[in-house]
Amino acid sequence: MKVMKFGGTSVGKPERMFGVADLVTKQQEPAIVVLSALSGTTNALVQISETLSSSYRDEAREKVEQLQQHYAKFVDELLATEEGRKEGHRVVAEHFEFLNIIFKISYSEALNKDILAQGELLSTRLFSVYLHEKGIQHALLPALDFMQIDVNAEPQIGNIKVKLTQLLEAHPGVNLFITQGYICRNHKGEVDNLKRGGSDYTASLVAAAIEASVCEIWTDIDGMHNNDPRVVDKTQPVEQLSFDEAAELAYFGAKILHPASIWPAQQFNVPVKLLNTMDPSAKGTVIQSTAAGAGVKAVAAKDGIIAINIKSSRMLLAYGFLRKVFEVFEKYQTSIDMITTSEVAVSVTIDNRDNLANILQDLEPFGSVEVDDNQAIISIVGNEIAQSNDIMKRLFDTIADIPVRMVSYGGSRHNISILVPGNYKTQTLQLLNKGIFGLG
Repeated sequence: MKVMKFGGTSVGKPERMFGVADLVTKQQEPAIVVLSALSGTTNALVQISETLSSSYRDEAREKVEQLQQHYAKFVDELLATEEGRKEGHRVVAEHFEFLNIIFKISYSEALNKDILAQGELLSTRLFSVYLHEKGIQHALLPALDFMQIDVNAEPQIGNIKVKLTQLLEAHPGVNLFITQGYICRNHKGEVDNLKRGGSDYTASLVAAAIEASVCEIWTDIDGMHNNDPRVVDKTQPVEQLSFDEAAELAYFGAKILHPASIWPAQQFNVPVKLLNTMDPSAKGTVIQSTAAGAGVKAVAAKDGIIAINIKSSRMLLAYGFLRKVFEVFEKYQTSIDMITTSEVAVSVTIDNRDNLANILQDLEPFGSVEVDDNQAIISIVGNEIAQSNDIMKRLFDTIADIPVRMVSYGGSRHNISILVPGNYKTQTLQLLNKGIFGLG
């Protein structure tokens, strides 16, 4: 059995949903199809929730009405028969009945999670109505019946496997299953989610739980590219990556894949394919346990980075100094991306500014603290590149005119990262595309 995940742009228009139906019904093996919300829906639901939380109820009602009108039009274009449209409109009415009830309920974080879940619930139910209209046998598996996270928001693979297996066994003879990405239940049994990009995570978790033959992630681009096609003219898809290479690229900015989605597939050795719904015949990218030889495969960039430098000649060499610095970031649940040290200073980077003021205040006793905002991490990723004799020379020859703030080298055999001012990001990527890949 395989897993096929389709993102919001792949189901965002009726004609795109027709294409998804064609793809999933042509499979030669049983499949579990994971769907995101229709493109734009999650953003709309976030706005509704935020507006409601700020007590702007009239504005929130307008946003709900606009979204309902969008879905009413979608149903009329998706379904061809009177019976199908009637059922489609009934599904939409049911979910928007809930979205109108929220105005009578006190706002809470639990209500927010319920609001955000409506997108995936709608997309999967409407897709199911369409498949039923076409006479395509399938079963809808509610993710809220099997996808579960613990008190630390970590997925419980064991429980997921047991519950999902039971649901599959309840549908003997069925070869096509539809479920929601992103949404889950937490340790209290409440509706929750796997955060932004969570549909990729859902697909990988499902693939791991059933030990799938492959986990296919279908988007609107033909695989992982060697560079960011949004800012670099000449890029090319990478045919094969190892799990380690893909994880580095996903974490450091490659938007096509959610960083968390690599781990479950890697742990259970399920190959991941990145494919294009707009061009199903394209090879895309295969991610598996082995790499396709040594050398640089791709570069990725991560925006919105904050560099923090702590200078203290008195304390840096003192026993436990670094531990105390790291405890500040742990206290505020803020991850560190890069770190460099010298005899008198330590520099770290973070991408979360939610608790920046508190972090800086807690770091002041350790020495003078300086902050460089609006930085970008550029990561050069490939198998064993940190052991290549010429990669550092090629890299710094290529970006000789770029003001590099930090360098991370040796922490991973597959990654060399540099920190540059954010306004140099595009130029750096373009230079690397020419100097490292010979493109441009």
